[in-house]
Amino acid sequence: MIYVLAALLPPLGLLLNGQPFSALFNMVLIVFCAIFGLIFHVLLVVPSAHAVIAVHMKREERRHREVVEAIRRHGPPPGYRAP
Repeated sequence: MIYVLAALLPPLGLLLNGQPFSALFNMVLIVFCAIFGLIFHVLLVVPSAHAVIAVHMKREERRHREVVEAIRRHGPPPGYRAP
């Protein structure tokens, strides 16, 4: 659901995902792309793409942090061979 919100309302999606600086940057990006998007139409997609990518990266970081914490707490999975 957060991905849909990030695609349709990029700054709000970033704020609700806990990324205030990315939301502020996205607002600046929206203004810039709205002005130059009249000439280069592909620029109109850039703020939404930025928001979706930023949300995805933040969620992957959280998932990675959870896995690392689980390994620290419970040890490596059975059959794990250290390099």
